[in-house]
Amino acid sequence: MDDNEFLPKLSQNLLEILDDEEYYDITIEVGNDPNVRIFRAHMVILNYRSSYLRRILSTNKKKNDETLTHIKLPNILPETFQIILRYIYGGRISLKEYNNLDIFNILVAANELSLQELISYLQSFLIKNKVEWMKQNFNLIYQTSFENDSFLDLQKFCTELISKQPEKIFNSTDFTSISEKVLISLIKHDKIQISEAQVWEHVLEWGIAQNPGLPSDPSNYSNDDFNTLKDTLKRCITFIKFNKFTSKEFLDNAYPYKKIFPKELYENSIKYFLGRPEPQRTEPQVIKEIESKIIDSKIITIQHAELISKWIDRLENTDELKNSYEFKLIFRGSRDGFTADDFHKICDNQSRTVTIIKVRDSTEILGGYNPIEWKNNRNIFIKYGTTRDSFIFSFLNKENIETCLISRVQNKARAVGYCNIYGPSFGGGDLTIYGGDHRGEVSLCNKTSYCIKTSYEKQIRKTEEHFSVEEYEVFQVMNDIRLK
Repeated sequence: MDDNEFLPKLSQNLLEILDDEEYYDITIEVGNDPNVRIFRAHMVILNYRSSYLRRILSTNKKKNDETLTHIKLPNILPETFQIILRYIYGGRISLKEYNNLDIFNILVAANELSLQELISYLQSFLIKNKVEWMKQNFNLIYQTSFENDSFLDLQKFCTELISKQPEKIFNSTDFTSISEKVLISLIKHDKIQISEAQVWEHVLEWGIAQNPGLPSDPSNYSNDDFNTLKDTLKRCITFIKFNKFTSKEFLDNAYPYKKIFPKELYENSIKYFLGRPEPQRTEPQVIKEIESKIIDSKIITIQHAELISKWIDRLENTDELKNSYEFKLIFRGSRDGFTADDFHKICDNQSRTVTIIKVRDSTEILGGYNPIEWKNNRNIFIKYGTTRDSFIFSFLNKENIETCLISRVQNKARAVGYCNIYGPSFGGGDLTIYGGDHRGEVSLCNKTSYCIKTSYEKQIRKTEEHFSVEEYEVFQVMNDIRLK
């Protein structure tokens, strides 16, 4: 017989002791008014299971008159403490019964009570099973995990997320509620994979959100409005690397807010851009790098990829190339299948992707950039992903790159679509690739896809008629170290 077979019975007996109303020798007052509850327990068990409670109990010895020892834990919710108390006695905890916030509250309470075994277990559980929830509640996770060194695993999770998927934070539902400390840590992160101009846009978004009365357009600001925003961002703005901006980015995105700049920072930025070398001095080197690169595509060339790279960095077509991204092929219709199921099996949970579509019986190429993850919604009703950085585009003729048209998202709450009958889908129909149901009875090759302007700036096709897909590819956009 395995020795461990005796443990369930021991656990059961200890829980019976907890529930017994006769032999307890300590009462614990948990919570704050009006949510307060008194628990009965046993000093000897608490003493050996929690170093925190041992310290408290050492200063609250039972008196000679047999008066019960009474302690208070005001920082823990009674509902949470009840769960932990049963863990202390029984050595077991079933997380299936609790929602995500309950589990996180248990972790925080376990830390206060110095229950190291439970702390390690809960961190591992959250990272393995609750990644999406933690991304959506990044502010809560980040601030709590960095308050002390007990949550090293969560700290590592947050650091890696900032580096690899900053859009998860900037596009999270609670982004504008993050603290100034968290925002500064994002700005200072050296390996964040979005442009400095995009970081600045998010900083402005955060600053304006802290002052609901501010207009979104700086041309409508009064001096008081500028002073308000200046006070809000006075610490954050010093960490923005304006020398990483292109001249156009600085002119369009930073110069309108010049009144919130510290005087020295503004003067140094202006001197930098006025004294910047002409782009032509570095252009031959960049062209040499571009010509040596190839792209694994049956639809587009490296010239198309470099133009899309400019759009990702919010540059104009004629601007100097800033980042020559690597386009890593992860999906091809002729290789991997043309149904919606085929797309979701490979592309779900992938972020920073570019979709390229060759329209059948046409010279047209359509496409879109999705900075956030693709997801599958397991019913016929479409759900939407939120981002301000997606865009869709078209080329009338593959041979003539100048026939391009780009359309950026207007309604960021409906930027990308998630549905089990669609392949890659942007907006409420702006670029919808219909791929059939889970049985694959309809594929993208049928004349079922369409482009109808709803959530993006422009209509990318001249017609709203349905079209069929001859070939399509999905690339993941990676930073190319050769141009760093």
